This record gives sequence, C-alpha cells and structure tokens, in this order.
Amino acid sequence: MTNAVTLEMSGSHIAIITLNRPEAANSFSHQLMDDLEAVIHEVKQNDAIRCVIITGSGEKAFCAGADLKERSTMTQQQVVQTVHRIGEVVNKVESLPCPVIAGINGAAFGGGLELALSCDIRYASETSKMGLTEVSLGIIPGAGGTQRLPRLIGLGKAKELIFSAKRIDANEALSLGLVEQVVPQQTLIEHAIQQAERIAANAPIALKQAKQAIQQGYQVDLQSGLSFEWMCYQTTIPTNDRLEGLKAFKEKRTPDYKGE
Repeated sequence: MTNAVTLEMSGSHIAIITLNRPEAANSFSHQLMDDLEAVIHEVKQNDAIRCVIITGSGEKAFCAGADLKERSTMTQQQVVQTVHRIGEVVNKVESLPCPVIAGINGAAFGGGLELALSCDIRYASETSKMGLTEVSLGIIPGAGGTQRLPRLIGLGKAKELIFSAKRIDANEALSLGLVEQVVPQQTLIEHAIQQAERIAANAPIALKQAKQAIQQGYQVDLQSGLSFEWMCYQTTIPTNDRLEGLKAFKEKRTPDYKGE
C-alpha cells in the first residue's frame, strides 16, 4: 500500500513532508493521519532536522480538508472523534520545535487551511485557492481555524472569511497576510527549499528558542512575553554554537553550527 504521507530529506537538515493522496485532493483520511503522525514523530526524533516543509502531491491540492467520502459513512460520534483527531494532528505540526514552512501548491480548504495555519511560514503557488468553508456545510472550523486565523490576519477579516465561507485566491491571501509570498507553481518547492536552507544555516538551538519565544509570547501580555523571551535567550548563552557564531564573525567566515 502506498504511504499517504512521504518524508524525504533535502540535504542534511531539511525535511520535506508530502501529503500523498492526489486522487483525493490530499484530504485527511484516517490513513493519512496515521502516516502524518508517524512522520511527525520521526522528524521530532531527528535532531539533525532544522527546518521542515509540508506540501501536497500534485498541482491541484495542498489539502482539501476532511475526506468527505469517508466521513459520509460515519456516525455522529465518529465524525466528532475524527475532527478532534485532525485537530490533534494539526497541533502536533505546530508543536514541532523547528520552523515549519507550508508550500501551498493548490487547494487548501477547511482542515487543509488549518494545517497550513499551524505552520510558521506559508508560501503559496499562483494557482492556489484557500478558505475556511465549513459553515457552508453546516459546521464550523474545528481544527484550530477559529483561533489561528484571527491571530494571523485580525479579528474582523477572519470573521468575514469564516462567516461567508469565502474562497480566496493566492493574491488575496497575500494581501490579507495569510501567506508570506506567492510564487509560480513550478518553482514553489524550489523557493521553499531555498528559504529553508537560509533558515537551516542558522544555529539550531537558537532557532528552536526563537520559535518558542514567539509562539508562547504571542499568547500572553507583553510583560509576560518579555520574561519568556529572556528565559529562551538565556538558554542559548552556554551553547557551543553561540561561541562558534562569535568566532566565525571575528574570522569573517560562515559559522559551522552543530546544535550543541
């Protein structure tokens, strides 16, 4: 049986996770969730990985959300359990300690957009479309969309998109701040890898601490956030990487970070 999610490495420090159900718009089946959880666990155990890219197979879909064909056979309780599980998988993506880039190569609706929202950075192809369209199906976003989208683009715009179930194109997503950049379809993954290489060239402990400081600090008041930032900063002080960074700067060369 073909894996519903694949994992490959680009160089020594970049992991590329691909949702691999193009025949079903890379939607969240139980098999895909099983495979994605396994891949996330594998990535989390590999200290050499400094940046992750998540994308979809093919050119039509990043992830179309829940597998509605599979869902049509479920009881109400099974639907509730499945949506809760999608949310848990999305949370696991967000909790990866290293930076995560979403390469939105096509449609990202419902849970698919919620998956992209759990990533740190989003790049979209020119042909991609996205939206939290759940209310048009008689439900609401249930895998973090009502919480992450307002934090990203603001309360009013998020309410407008969610209440209207509007589907937007890549350029509108860019104007809203939903994605960081729009690039041609054929160069999307190349662009994501280039940005991942730029990220991965930096000190891995510092990357993890910077992500922690941003993620945790964004949820609290400014003074609490500043205190958390200081805690994360102090974690970097005793590292060999910090000393290597200073030494490389003095010697006018590229630092060789080891993550220690």
